[in-house]
Amino acid sequence: MVDEDPYDNALTQLASITEVVQIEPEYFEMLKHPRREVVVYLPLKLNAHDQLTCMGYRVQHNNARGPYKGGLRYHPSASLNDVRALAMWMTWKTAIIDVPYGGAKGGITVDPSKLTQDDQERLTRKYVDAIERDIGPEVDIMAPDVNTNPQTMAWIMNEYSKLKSQNVPAVVTGKPIELGGSEGRVAATGRGVSICAGEAAKTFLKKDIGDTTVAVQGFGNVGSNTVASLIRMGARVVAVSDVKGGVMSRRPVGLDVSYEKLLETSASKGSVSKLEGGELISNEELLELDVDILIPAALENQITESNAGSIKAKLIVEGANGPTTPHADKILSRNGITVIPDIVANSGGVLVSYFEWVQNLNRDHWTEEAVNSRLDDKMRRAFRDVLRLSQKEGIDMRKAALAIAVKKVTSAMRLSGWH
Repeated sequence: MVDEDPYDNALTQLASITEVVQIEPEYFEMLKHPRREVVVYLPLKLNAHDQLTCMGYRVQHNNARGPYKGGLRYHPSASLNDVRALAMWMTWKTAIIDVPYGGAKGGITVDPSKLTQDDQERLTRKYVDAIERDIGPEVDIMAPDVNTNPQTMAWIMNEYSKLKSQNVPAVVTGKPIELGGSEGRVAATGRGVSICAGEAAKTFLKKDIGDTTVAVQGFGNVGSNTVASLIRMGARVVAVSDVKGGVMSRRPVGLDVSYEKLLETSASKGSVSKLEGGELISNEELLELDVDILIPAALENQITESNAGSIKAKLIVEGANGPTTPHADKILSRNGITVIPDIVANSGGVLVSYFEWVQNLNRDHWTEEAVNSRLDDKMRRAFRDVLRLSQKEGIDMRKAALAIAVKKVTSAMRLSGWH
């Protein structure tokens, strides 16, 4: 894939909507840059002979609408510009889904597969110790992201609580249920992606989701739960992949396998590409399959200027953050391919994170049915709002989503007296 800077892409997206939303120059300048960036060095002793120093980041983009909110990822290629872009996208995402948060993101440049669980725990606690003054339930709330999970959040909560000498569950979301996590949180992002896919199929393909063929790139938390939701909805999932490769079926009914079998194969054999009875394909080949719906749910910059012209799907629903570059967007638009942008499609995670935060602050616990009902309602409403503006202004769904978000954020900045 073409190596494009995600922060440059985020800035290009922001600039693209200035004809739709009138932004005062001072607010536009403030939105281009984060309010705060924290960079820390995290030395980690691995054994008697090996020492590792990791770079840790926390970028806080905007908090005009509420506390900063965003995930924490562990990845060997994580960089400051990656985290800057992700923090900006979080600001737009929380505004579109209409929760009272701003946007932030965190990252540690490390390959967690090369660390023991004990190493990962010590690294996580060092990170919390280093940024403790910059986070908190009314300041900046972290959540899982790439290569982090509920266990990671449990360590963060425990370390932060020790530093504050009291139990502070609301400092993170995406925690284990036993520690104040919300029902439905783990599956929330994937569930939201599938809801958007269903709404988009009806709107743009004039099909029920059960009559569509779907390819999903990525089988982490987002991708796997998207696949699970789509299978329950009756969609014909014809291909899935993870970092080690993919598997596809040429049968029109899709892969002749349950979600549980995919999950078992991934866990026991290390990759969904080891699934018996399927045809082995690469991640690049999966993106170019002739399907109704393509769901990139891995990392940024997967659909670029170099491969956008080969995309055959009629509809793209972005499960990952920033999987499509601005150059690719133009090519896809010329080819009549509709894109449901990440800041709408994958906002289910931050929405249920908000529900978890509210439950923690109120010392409450909602049922999974209550959480999913609220999730479904908010996701469909956000999709309809973006669709309405898109049709009214004659612009694509990404520009419409950004326009709604930027208008909400700048309004909050203006009313608060930001200068």
